[in-house]
Amino acid sequence: MKWNHVVVAREKLLVVEDDKNLVKLLKYNLEKEGWRVLTAADGEAGLSALRKERPDLVVLDAMMPKLDGFEFLKVVRRESRVPVLMLTARKEEMDRVLGLELGADDYVTKPFGVRELVARVKALLRRAAPAADSGPGSVLRAGGIVLDPERYEVSVRGKPVALTTKEFEFLKLLLSASGRALSRDVLLEKVWGYDRSMEIDTRTIDQHVARLREKLGLEGPLIATVKNVGYRIKDGA
Repeated sequence: MKWNHVVVAREKLLVVEDDKNLVKLLKYNLEKEGWRVLTAADGEAGLSALRKERPDLVVLDAMMPKLDGFEFLKVVRRESRVPVLMLTARKEEMDRVLGLELGADDYVTKPFGVRELVARVKALLRRAAPAADSGPGSVLRAGGIVLDPERYEVSVRGKPVALTTKEFEFLKLLLSASGRALSRDVLLEKVWGYDRSMEIDTRTIDQHVARLREKLGLEGPLIATVKNVGYRIKDGA
C-alpha cells in the first residue's frame, strides 16, 4: 500500500495579488511549507478575507485594482497588527519607504526568488508569535520614552505614540540593552528573524529607524547610530 505524505497545516496566510500566474506560484510554494493559503485578487476582496479569516500573515501586492496595497495597509493598520509582507514591482526607494511608514513589516521587490520570499515569511511568523502572546514585563524607559511590554504601549513625554509591530520590537530591544550597541546582524536576527546566511538589505533597518525617530519626536535622537556597528539608546536621563 502506498501512503501519501500529509502536511499538517500550520499558520494561515492571505495572498492579495491580482497576477493569477504569480498567485498560483506563491500558493503552490507556500502550501508546500505546510501553510494554509487563502487568496484575493484585489484590495477590497483582501480586506473582506482579512476580516473574515483573520490570517496570521498577509502577502500584499502594492499595485492592485479597486484598492491598492498602500490604501489596503492604511485600513489594516487601523484594525490589526497582522504581519504584512509587501510585493512591489517598483525599485524606487520612496515606494519601499512609504510601505514601511504605513506599517508593512517587510518588502520584496519583483522579480524575486521564491526561496527568499518563503524565508522572509518564516522570519515574520517567528517574530509575530511572541508579540501575539507577550507576557508580563518591566516597563522600559529612556529620557521621555516609556515602553510597556505587557500593555504593548509606548508614550513619549506622556503622550501615546502608535508604532508598528517591528518598530515596537526594535525599540524594546534597544531599551532592554541598557545603552549597549546592538549590531545590525543582531537586530536582523532578533527583530526580523533573519540569520546571517540570508542576503538581506540592511537598509531595511535604517528605514525603520528613520521612521521610528520621526515618531518619537524630540526623543528621536536618543536612538544613536554607532558607525559600522548598528544602534544603541543614549542615556536620556
